[in-house]
Amino acid sequence: MINSVHIIGSRQIGGAERFLMRLVGELNQHDHRAVALIRPNSPLRSALNGKIEQDHVPMRNGWDLLSVLAIRRFIKKAHPQVVQTYMGRATRLTHVPAKSHAVHVARLGGYYKIKGYYEHAHAWVGNTRGLCDYLIRNGMPARRVYLIGNFAEVDKPTPLEELDTLRRSLSIPAEALVLFSLGRFNHQKGFEDLLEAFSLLPPHIDQRPLYLCIAGDGPLKQALHSQAQSPEMKDRVVWLGWQDNPGPYYDLADILVCSSRHETLGNVILEAWSHNLPVVSTAAPGPLEIIKHGENGILVPCRKPEKLAGAIEHVLRAGPRLWDTFAEQGMRTLLSHHSKEAVVKKYLEMYEELMEKDA
Repeated sequence: MINSVHIIGSRQIGGAERFLMRLVGELNQHDHRAVALIRPNSPLRSALNGKIEQDHVPMRNGWDLLSVLAIRRFIKKAHPQVVQTYMGRATRLTHVPAKSHAVHVARLGGYYKIKGYYEHAHAWVGNTRGLCDYLIRNGMPARRVYLIGNFAEVDKPTPLEELDTLRRSLSIPAEALVLFSLGRFNHQKGFEDLLEAFSLLPPHIDQRPLYLCIAGDGPLKQALHSQAQSPEMKDRVVWLGWQDNPGPYYDLADILVCSSRHETLGNVILEAWSHNLPVVSTAAPGPLEIIKHGENGILVPCRKPEKLAGAIEHVLRAGPRLWDTFAEQGMRTLLSHHSKEAVVKKYLEMYEELMEKDA
């Protein structure tokens, strides 16, 4: 049996946090004992409660010396063979004691600053080819850099009566067409471009009112809410707040729109496909790797709201036949390259290989 500790120091549940929950849960089904080490006030605490073994370290910032020592003590006590960290804060704070013989794997989901944060790990996981190339260009040894994508689980659809209740609670007419997007409200996610694109779309398509639902939070919240007050869209943009479980909103929507100016992979795209939802996305690095334009989705240039609006309108007017085709091809891509079976197998193989190398 392999024992592993998975450490993350974020304050909210986003793509990396949801991936940790999925991966750790699956590892525990494969002759593996995986434990999560998180912040005590993280929403992950309640999300993992009763499902995944957890412990807590403050991880107040990337310079928290007390947390460095607490993590070292935890590793000494838990005796894991693998310590896997997620994102910069947890990785910077994690220094595996030499006598523990544990392998430190740093998993990156973005083009983060390497110097001072990631060099001390023993191996690195990038979830796209572009990210792995970036790690190697920054001096990480190629033989210790592993390409392992993310996976999204295919959940049961939300019951229709629950969707009807949800729609009514959001004051969205039953006949409306619904666009959905989600993420952190920062400039990289391009929500400014999405709102501008939405303002360029007609309020009705084929006599059906058009609505945009956005889930998320972040530093641009006030600016985005103000932008959405324009007469063209103020009554048709629905702000959902941060959603730890966005599944029902995927099921409510007709199209997922990813407007990112920079996106390493695009977990929202994988999640949309897991809900049989067609995708219109900007051609950021991650979406470029997983979307084949015109086959399993539509790609448009980044920072071009008029192009994004045109693509959305084209897909909406094309109707259910095209929507179903994109959704079906997206599901095939998901199951072929981003299934939980394939991804978990790659992690287990990497752990075994690293333990043999460092034996």
